[in-house]
Amino acid sequence: MSKKFHELIAEASKVVLDKDTEVRLAITCLLAGGHLLIEDMPGVGKTTLVQTLGKLTGLKTQRIQFTIDLLPADVLGSQIFNPQEHKFSFHAGPIFAQLVMADELNRASPRTQSALLQAMEEGEISVDGMTWELPKPFYVIATQNPHQQTGTFPLPESQLDRFLMSLELNYASKGTEVRILQGEDPRAIVKRMVSLFAEGEFEGAVKNIEKVKLSENVATYIANVLEGSRREGFEGAPLSTRCGISLARAAKAWAFLDDRDYVRPEDVQHVLIPVLGHRLGGNHGIKRGREWAAVLKKTTPVPV
Repeated sequence: MSKKFHELIAEASKVVLDKDTEVRLAITCLLAGGHLLIEDMPGVGKTTLVQTLGKLTGLKTQRIQFTIDLLPADVLGSQIFNPQEHKFSFHAGPIFAQLVMADELNRASPRTQSALLQAMEEGEISVDGMTWELPKPFYVIATQNPHQQTGTFPLPESQLDRFLMSLELNYASKGTEVRILQGEDPRAIVKRMVSLFAEGEFEGAVKNIEKVKLSENVATYIANVLEGSRREGFEGAPLSTRCGISLARAAKAWAFLDDRDYVRPEDVQHVLIPVLGHRLGGNHGIKRGREWAAVLKKTTPVPV
């Protein structure tokens, strides 16, 4: 099965050039069953990466452009009165998809941002006292602009904690930009792409992640990382137990991609900064949080 995921990484890397590590991390996040937050300047390939993953995984994908005037009902759906039947009926919003791309999430008001909280945690939504289950699997890949840009509203800590991982794409190198300028429009390439997975196959692989073993040594290493964030004098936000669970799942998915059924400390180190960065940074931003995560990575003793 991991062979197919390596094919997925290779195909995605043909569109999102020079970002092999970021593409593998994004796929690791989906395999771990988590939601992904991508922060960077506009125009560096965030949307293209999400559209590429949607096409290649075969997941039913919906894109929501978040703006200041977007309302929770525009995301979740609403009850509309049917005059012929003399009753209200529920009209599902764009969140009813397997892969939801929340584009520029931090341009929406906090009220609309919070509409995603229940969906991301429980895989269901509640409207007017009634609950609807969302399709499975259910992923949110959100993009956000750097918090210092005008017209942005910072995501609250409770929402940041629901993203398993965060990434920055950064600018392409000069050589890569030359290749992009000379090559075909990435949007045309994405349109031609077909799914690499049969129906239900991707979901089955996610279930296999549970079979990857985590030794007591590695679990203690993760607990030590959490403890390090809570010590006096550490500048970043203290990490929750949910963060530790996310770190363990991401490390299992990374090991799975390497064809192993057990986790090494190196697997934890590969995913540590993307899993911790946005949680530690909080309102200081992902970039600052990644610096604090790097401090934890450096100062926490690695088991041998």
